[in-house]
Amino acid sequence: MPLTLLLRLPPSGAADTEWLLVDAGGMPAGPRQRGTLELAAAVAASARVIALVPATQVLLAEPELPPGSGVKLARAVPFALEEQLTEDVDQLVFAVGRRRAGGGTPVAVVSRICLEGWLDTLRKAGIEPVAIHADMALMPDNPTQVVLWLEDDRLAVRRPRALPFSVELTPVSEALVVAGLIGEPDRTDGDTDAAGEPRAPESAILYLTREDWTRVQDEFEGLIEQFESLKVQLLADGALPWLATQVRDTEAVNLLQGEFAADTDYGARWREWRVPAILALVLLCVHVGAEWLQLRMANRRSAQLDTQIAQVFSSAMPSEKMQDPRRQMQQRLERIRKSAAGPQVFLRAMQALSGAVAALPKTTVESLSFREQTVDMKVTAPSVDALSQLSQALGQKGMTTEIQSSTPVADGVDAHMQIHMQAPKKRP
Repeated sequence: MPLTLLLRLPPSGAADTEWLLVDAGGMPAGPRQRGTLELAAAVAASARVIALVPATQVLLAEPELPPGSGVKLARAVPFALEEQLTEDVDQLVFAVGRRRAGGGTPVAVVSRICLEGWLDTLRKAGIEPVAIHADMALMPDNPTQVVLWLEDDRLAVRRPRALPFSVELTPVSEALVVAGLIGEPDRTDGDTDAAGEPRAPESAILYLTREDWTRVQDEFEGLIEQFESLKVQLLADGALPWLATQVRDTEAVNLLQGEFAADTDYGARWREWRVPAILALVLLCVHVGAEWLQLRMANRRSAQLDTQIAQVFSSAMPSEKMQDPRRQMQQRLERIRKSAAGPQVFLRAMQALSGAVAALPKTTVESLSFREQTVDMKVTAPSVDALSQLSQALGQKGMTTEIQSSTPVADGVDAHMQIHMQAPKKRP
């Protein structure tokens, strides 16, 4: 995955920009750097750029918007925020985020002149961002504490499951009062919240640099009793590495929407996905190759089975032409079963033949086959008389014997004989 260049644009009047390369997990891939945009552009050439702009120039709100999306939803935003806007809506740009489960929809509002100025400055330096966020939009959401971020004279506040907002006011105590975190020090009737109930102290965690903490430490120590708890986290390398941890999973609203939407960089997309795409292609080729090999082996096995079936069919049914071997053999078996005579004839013939051969020494049956109530066999006997005795023994069992051929051999006679069952005598 490509690196992300988190580029923080300076507030009005400042010259230097700061940037940080982060990996896919939001961890720094190098040191935080400061300098001109031209220097940052050299790093941006190999990374996707997300720009952070001063939150004091962006309004973050979460109005209740009607159902819908696209142009219809965008048209409803100015009417939902009309009480919070001081400029002509034609001079503002409205960016809409993803609707929350509670019903509110995050919206970011910025002056068109400011947004065009930021884009023009970036493009002149050769930088094309894929997203622009208000810097405080990357503040982490703590479910149990109010997150405070103090930088110079700006105090950014994010309550649990709420959008952040900022207050530019000195001293810090007044900014905290305006933010609703502490009560007014001069009130004697007790501080209350918006519903008129006594204000409960809140638990907060404060992020700031060591320089800012040195400046406001005494003031916060004097206000510590107005918090349920106050934890201080010093940002040793500035706020940018802290904000970078939220890049991967951020729900911050991207100001580049509608006419300002970033053009799709298909080359960058390809560079981003080319390794997974090549791996997927290789996997597909392996899969197709394996399937082709299995199909080839199955076809070869099928051809072998067809050959074996043809051999068995020609041996069992030599007088028939093979068309549907399974059906043809099934039909032949059905005919045999219905006739019911074949098995009994065969068993009677075998019983008679075994008894007759046992009574004749040196007489053996070399081979035999049975078809259509006829036993066809090859016999070796010591003499022609032995064959005659065999025929007489079978005749006594109700069978007719025919000697088809006989051949004298050294040990006797080889004969080809057929045994037929005699038709049953009709009753008078």
